[in-house]
Amino acid sequence: MARSCRSRCLVWEDVTVTLANGKKEKKNKCLVSGLTGLAESHRIMAVMGPSGSGKSTFLDALAGRLSPQASMAGKVLLRGGSPPPLLCFQSYVTQEDVFLGTLTVKETLYFGARLRLPELTTAELDEAIDETLTKMGLEECADNTIGNWHLRGISGGERRRLSIAVEILAQPQVLCLDEATTGLDSAAAFFVVQALRNVARRDGKIVVCSIHQPTDDVFRLFDDLLLISAGEAVYFGDSQGAVKFFADSGFPCPTRRNPPDHFLRCITPEFDQVFAALKQTQRRNYVVSYLDIKQTAEIRATLVAKYKASIFPEIARKKIQELRRIGKQQQQQQRPKQCWWKQFCTLTHRSILNMSRDLGYYWLRIVFYSLVALSTGSLEFDIGTSSDSVIARGKVVAFIYGIMIFLSVSGLPFFLDEIKVFKGETLAGYYGEPAYVLSNFLSSLPFTIVISLSSGSIIYSLVKFHPGFSHLLYFCINLFFCISVSEASVFVTASLVSNPLPSMGAAIGVTMLNLMPSNVFRPLPELPKIFWRYPLSYISFAAWGTQGNLKNDMIGLEFDAVVPGEAKIKGEAILQDTYGIDLQYSKWWDVVALFCLLLCYRLLLVIALRCKQRISSPFRRIYPTSGR
Repeated sequence: MARSCRSRCLVWEDVTVTLANGKKEKKNKCLVSGLTGLAESHRIMAVMGPSGSGKSTFLDALAGRLSPQASMAGKVLLRGGSPPPLLCFQSYVTQEDVFLGTLTVKETLYFGARLRLPELTTAELDEAIDETLTKMGLEECADNTIGNWHLRGISGGERRRLSIAVEILAQPQVLCLDEATTGLDSAAAFFVVQALRNVARRDGKIVVCSIHQPTDDVFRLFDDLLLISAGEAVYFGDSQGAVKFFADSGFPCPTRRNPPDHFLRCITPEFDQVFAALKQTQRRNYVVSYLDIKQTAEIRATLVAKYKASIFPEIARKKIQELRRIGKQQQQQQRPKQCWWKQFCTLTHRSILNMSRDLGYYWLRIVFYSLVALSTGSLEFDIGTSSDSVIARGKVVAFIYGIMIFLSVSGLPFFLDEIKVFKGETLAGYYGEPAYVLSNFLSSLPFTIVISLSSGSIIYSLVKFHPGFSHLLYFCINLFFCISVSEASVFVTASLVSNPLPSMGAAIGVTMLNLMPSNVFRPLPELPKIFWRYPLSYISFAAWGTQGNLKNDMIGLEFDAVVPGEAKIKGEAILQDTYGIDLQYSKWWDVVALFCLLLCYRLLLVIALRCKQRISSPFRRIYPTSGR
């Protein structure tokens, strides 16, 4: 770590993170305890430790991404001065590689650049994208699709490098990565870390990444090492000096053992359980090493004590003090503000591409809706105006809202994939919820119109409802709004319940609840007044949709009497006597009600996404309180 302190540095002093237990009789759990150190530019630092040791929590503390249940004491500074808005300086790569699988590698970088670098021209964006592709070794797969459930895509290593490429587009000073090589083979892991090393060396970036168990070749690529166990620092310093530190502490690394494996063997408590199990079994003779004589807790305590008494903590503190003497904090930068309209256009363009290329998002639903429309039309073909057709028309309406509207739930898994991308990008501050919700609706509009026109025309022409183009047009408009509102309600549910299976169940439950007070199962006047009539029937899109469709079909028609020879029955009388529908309001008021429900559900979606996403205020995430 002998490098000029005039380079940029990310400093953390006495960082402690505790998690609220929620029970008064129990103390808060300490996840990270008193970590102090710094990461320098042009160098790459590895954060290592056993599972559950606090690696991810430490990175979250550096990135200002702690959950509201966690409280942080200490300071995280850039170059040793007052805390800057770190989100303007850094990028964070999570463990999971989240993309829209229908886009190509280059398209993903293009849309990422449009959101992250709004001030650049098209030519500058293209240059930045080409440069990033070269840095991360993605030129050969630039035009390959990332891949999803029906599209063959790029490899795991290429996906990981793409995650990094998307973040370094914004030219951050600090790049944090959580489990940078998880799920990769040794060759892919080496390629990823080598790419990160090049980014640090050539571009002067500060690179900090947690890594679980690197190979020796990968470990040699790291300049610095922070070894954590149970939230405490076991070692912090030059990565190649760790072997000597362990040897001086009484735990030398065997000649043929990978150093990272040895470090983890010394501080991972699960090895005690494995050793105890092996001692009890008689199936094999277990070779006892000097490490097996002591408990891991004892080894860890010895290493922690040796580290605290060593020169390494003092070296780190002196470097931090020297940084303060050199100069003040860099001038605070603000991420270039992008106008809302550009955000909206970028998101809409990306969403349209995704929806049009993913077969399951809308294309399969168009086929399913058409098949359901054909089934409905063939079952009730040429319904006529006999006395029996009155009941048959009610069955058709029930079939439409009992089957067709439920197909909106089938779009939920694809929306959840979009939500994953949305969460990462909004947490980084690239756009807000209103821009995303509006772009999602506008992108889906052509597909919903096609569904409404195709399936609505098939049903109307086969069943032969009230003749006339205006009646057909109203039927399709009504169906469009019902599908749109149903889809919006499904999306609200998905935004609150992110797990696919529970989310699917909840969405079906919400849709069914809307269907119950809709004249399908029981006339409106006969509904119990508490809950079902007031207020549920007034906020049920199915109730307004069926009421509008019944008005559109029956007003102006006359039906044969049950007893032959009696006067024909007017459709208006059937609406009032059988269905309890008030005719003093036009059928278009039902469409207005559906439009209002659509606006309400889309607004609810904005609120739901914001409440779920803004788990803590920006001030809390960026400026942790010291000395808490």
